[in-house]
Parts: sequence; C-alpha cells; structure tokens
Amino acid sequence: MMPTISINDAQRLQLQPLEIPSRLLLGPGPSNAHPAVLQAMNTSPVGHLDPAFLALMDEIQSLLRYVWQTENTLTIAVSGTGSAAMEATIANAIELDDVVLIGAAGYFGHRLVDMAGRYGADVRTMTKPWGQVFTLDELRTAVETHRPAILALVHAETSTGARQPLEGVGELCREFGTLLLVDTVTSLGGVPIFLDAWGVDLAYSCSQKGLGCSPGASPFTMSSRAVEKLQQRNTKVANWYLDMSLLSKYWGKERTYHHTAPINLYYGLREALRLVAEEGLANCWQRHQKNVEYLWEGLEDLGLSMHVEREYRLPTLTTVRIPGGVDGKAIAQQLLNEHNIEIGGGLGELANQVWRVGLMGFNSRQESVDQLLAALRLVLPK
Repeated sequence: MMPTISINDAQRLQLQPLEIPSRLLLGPGPSNAHPAVLQAMNTSPVGHLDPAFLALMDEIQSLLRYVWQTENTLTIAVSGTGSAAMEATIANAIELDDVVLIGAAGYFGHRLVDMAGRYGADVRTMTKPWGQVFTLDELRTAVETHRPAILALVHAETSTGARQPLEGVGELCREFGTLLLVDTVTSLGGVPIFLDAWGVDLAYSCSQKGLGCSPGASPFTMSSRAVEKLQQRNTKVANWYLDMSLLSKYWGKERTYHHTAPINLYYGLREALRLVAEEGLANCWQRHQKNVEYLWEGLEDLGLSMHVEREYRLPTLTTVRIPGGVDGKAIAQQLLNEHNIEIGGGLGELANQVWRVGLMGFNSRQESVDQLLAALRLVLPK
C-alpha cells in the first residue's frame, strides 16, 4: 500500500465548508446576480449535447439578438469571461498586416491595441485624455487617413465611465469598406444599444455587469459583412478555442462538438436575459438612467464631483473624483470592511484619482444607492 501524505493544520482549515461574506458589489464588476439567476445556476446540469441544452442555446441566441437589437445569425455566448469574447472579435477579424484603427481613451481601448498587435495587425491608434470621447469628425479624419480594415471603439469605457457616441460611425465605416468593432462590456443591458441601426459589425460583452449574471458566459456577435471576411481568410484563425468557423458549427444547425460548455453558467445567462426581456429593454435602460441620476445627486450633496461630462456619462458606471487630501484606497477598504460594500479604484491614468461606482443589472436600484450614500457619510472625512 502506498504511503499517504498527512493533512497539516493549514489544510484542515481548507476542509471547512465554504464561507464567503455577503457584499453589495458596486464596483466596475462583477455585480450581484439576480436571485432568480442564482437559482437557475443551481439547477442540475445536463450534457452539453443534450437536446434540452441545445434548445437552451437557441434561446440564448434569440435573447441576445433582442438585447443587442440585431438580427445577426452568428450571435452566441463564448465560454469565457468578457476578455475572451474581446479576443474572439480580434482573432476572427484580423489577418496578418491588416490595418486596424483603435480609439484608445481608457484602459480597455489600450487592451484592444495590445490584443490586435499580438495577432499581427498593423495597429494605428487615436488617443484622447481618459474620460473624453471621439467626435464623428475626428473619426472621419482618422478613417480617411488610415483606411483601416477594422475600426475598433469602446462604447462603454469601464476605466473612465465614458460613453462613446456611435451614431453615424457605421455609415462612415461602410463608406470606406471598414468593419466596425465595438466593446459593449459595460453597456449591454443598461445602456441603449442598436447594433444593426448603428451598423456595428463585431461586438462583445460580458455576463456579470448589466445582465446581472455570474462571469463566464460572454456575448459575441458578427454581422454578415464580418462573417464574409472570416470566410475569405487566407489563414486559419490563430486561436483554436475562439475560432468562429468552428464554434458556429456547435451553435448552428450542425451541432458539432467543440468543447464542453459551462452548463450552469449558461443556465444563469439564459435566466438573466429572460429577466431583461420580461422587464422590457426600454424599461431596463430607463431604470439604469433613473437610478444613476439619483446617485449623482446624492454624491454631489456630499460635495463630490464626477470625472466625465454629464452628456457622456454611463448610467452603468460612474467615476467619482477623489477629493484632495483623501486616501481613496483607504476609504474603499473601509467601505468593504465595515459596510460590506465594494467600489472600485481608478486604473491607469486615473489610478488614485477616482472611485468607480457601478449600478448594473440587479444592483441598479434606489436601495443600493441609499446604502452606499449612508456608508459614505460615515467614512468620508468631514
């Protein structure tokens, strides 16, 4: 009989039943999942090729088309976080030396630059101070200058809380034969989006923000123009796991095995999408806007100011300026330790300058705002 290694004291602690504190997640994500979503995720799994699960995949596709306002056939959920869906757009759309023009006005615009470079693109960038947006005239000048195969923009920049206007950008891209790629990670479900009307060709999002689900099943969509570019590639997609020419056969009529899907995460995503549809997309958008305006008013009453101009602020995420002389990290830690409320700090150029407060999905409620404001009154210096 082989000898066994005995369990030490530290490992005995790890054998205790799981205990996680209950937090109000008002940071940049994840947000708290809706109770109905948690209940759905607790359902017993079936096989990833079970007819019941395949039917659920069809429902997810249909509901994603609704929340994105698109008729794109290739609309699926990637088995991975939002960053996986982000990489899927890059991997499938880019071939070696494609000119890719990226609007970088925050952390995630710069992440797109990094990803595109790794896939061999000829990356060109437009930059703005973090918290500002690109005008249509600025985009026209850049597209005319660079003539890119792809223009990539972040609709909702999670690092700054700014909303990039997209009206007219799709028409501009079609004028120059350019595909429009859009990051909707922090906008889907909470900010008006009209992919088809705006002429968006590739988009991605996540499950744990405006949709109020758990992370790990991330929306992805390609227009017929983008699919045509995929089909005309001279080389294979450089990422096997995210290759849409393969994944589309799992999500499409062929139902060809590709990978073992995270069954219970898809249960949760389907329920989260159903809740959005039940509320009504327009009502969901209005709820997010109403609650964030209530938040802004409360923060201003506390003497705090917002980083982004009101016209371009997101209803899902607000960047709050940290007052001079205040230790922003210490305040955030105090909120977590003493009040079980999570808010986020700044990234990149905004590190130590802002807090990031999210009101997304199930958490976009007046009670969430009231709880945060009451805690801030206690922890902020007078």
